[in-house]
Amino acid sequence: MFEYQAPSDLLKDRIILVTGAGDGIGRCAAKTYAAHGATVILLGRTLSKLESVYDEIEAAGHPQPAIVPMNLEGAAVKDYEEMAMTIEESFGRVDGVLHNAALLGQRTPIELYDPETWDQLMRVNVTAPFLLCRALIPAMRNSEDASIIFMSSSVGRKAKAYWGAYAVSKFALEGLSQLLADELDDERHNIRVNSLNPGATRTNMRAHAYPAENPVNNPTPAEIMPAFLYLMGRDSHGVTGQQINAQG
Repeated sequence: MFEYQAPSDLLKDRIILVTGAGDGIGRCAAKTYAAHGATVILLGRTLSKLESVYDEIEAAGHPQPAIVPMNLEGAAVKDYEEMAMTIEESFGRVDGVLHNAALLGQRTPIELYDPETWDQLMRVNVTAPFLLCRALIPAMRNSEDASIIFMSSSVGRKAKAYWGAYAVSKFALEGLSQLLADELDDERHNIRVNSLNPGATRTNMRAHAYPAENPVNNPTPAEIMPAFLYLMGRDSHGVTGQQINAQG
């Protein structure tokens, strides 16, 4: 497991956006970031789930979060631009983005893969993070110390049969992460970009991908949070363009 002990005020006064914040790792990351002092912007497609996370963060006495309902599959360029404008007007800057939202799709040979499913996954898993970065980087330049984290996967670093669009989309995110890390490595050095592979984790997506697996053998989302905290906090300043594993 990734070894890091985060101070309780690691993310104090930081503005952090988490996509896919209503479920699984995204939900846990949003609550964890809030518990360490961040104002978290919860982005997801299901309002009721986002409201549940919002209520839990408020009940715990953490900074008041914000909710951005958005269906990444159908969102247009102007939706991202308007969202970014609203965030910058409300908060002045963005200090961190966790690109967590993703679809799993089919586990089937390429010759049998449904083209519509392929397009859907590419839209949510690749195009959405691109459009979100494109829209938010200006607000991140207003931060003294900003971090972008792309959620990767082991099959996005070494492809495996039958993982189809999911694997290819994660390879694309690895490329986008490296490209952005290089582009943003300028004289200001204020935006770092890394990919993070959570590894086998006890989530609904993992259970769907591996129905025969005993989920209790995998760590919970809470157990892999040290890596998420490290990359989002100031202790990772200067770490950019890296492929990090949350479980070692």
